[in-house]
Amino acid sequence: MDPTPSPVSGTIDELWEQRAGLSPSDAEARRHVCEAMEQLDRGIARAASVCKATGEVVVDERARRAILLAFRVLPLEQSEAGPFRYVDRLPLKQDFPGVRVVPGAIARYGSHLAPGSVLMPSYVNVGAYVGPGTLVDTWATVGSCAQIGSNVHLAGGVGIGGVLEPAGAVPVVVEDEAFIGSRSVVVEGARVGQGAKLGAGVLLTASTRVFDAETGQELSRGQAPAWSVCVGSTYTRRLPGGEFGAPCLLVIKRLQEGERHDKLLLDDLFRRHGSAA
Repeated sequence: MDPTPSPVSGTIDELWEQRAGLSPSDAEARRHVCEAMEQLDRGIARAASVCKATGEVVVDERARRAILLAFRVLPLEQSEAGPFRYVDRLPLKQDFPGVRVVPGAIARYGSHLAPGSVLMPSYVNVGAYVGPGTLVDTWATVGSCAQIGSNVHLAGGVGIGGVLEPAGAVPVVVEDEAFIGSRSVVVEGARVGQGAKLGAGVLLTASTRVFDAETGQELSRGQAPAWSVCVGSTYTRRLPGGEFGAPCLLVIKRLQEGERHDKLLLDDLFRRHGSAA
């Protein structure tokens, strides 16, 4: 377990035990929850992080409880953004220091966007963390509590799944220097390792089987290995009704640690395996 304590006040745990009786009329509870949400919004607290000692994803349950409590103690309010009208318990994010935000981009309060990140017309949900230098491209979505590292490219239409419940559920983590190809979907706490490159249309879930194309070896499920190039593929699954092609992830190339693959060569590699980026 990560020894780093949560920066969120322990009062959140006390409020969690009382959650069934809480409402927007509870001003003191709302104050504590808003303080925690501000910590998430500023990146002081994170819903999850990778423990440097073990390499495992550690969930900050107190931070996640604060988000869930916000839906109990914050009232429905109308807000405006240009000609658009919204009615929600969480306002839109207002503060974007050092972030490029293209018209059409939407981020909810309680998400953190590090300086140097770029939002094309896209959506970032509450509790999500987007690292510096990361590009969230057109129509990409970053789900609740998803953790996106630095210098990541989420290409057009990428869907990064979110999770708030149940307790202990691990959110999607995309580590530094990764590339997620157009229309790929990464959900259910799947993990994309540092420097990994995913071709277009990849489906990666926590239970997706992962194979090395060179050796045929099966690797850890639900994880794109660090510094690898991966495409979506299928494997034969025998069921009572016959043989079917089930989706899997295929590692087609290993990169040197820290290698920045030439974009044109990467595109050619994906095309040769039927998965253009």
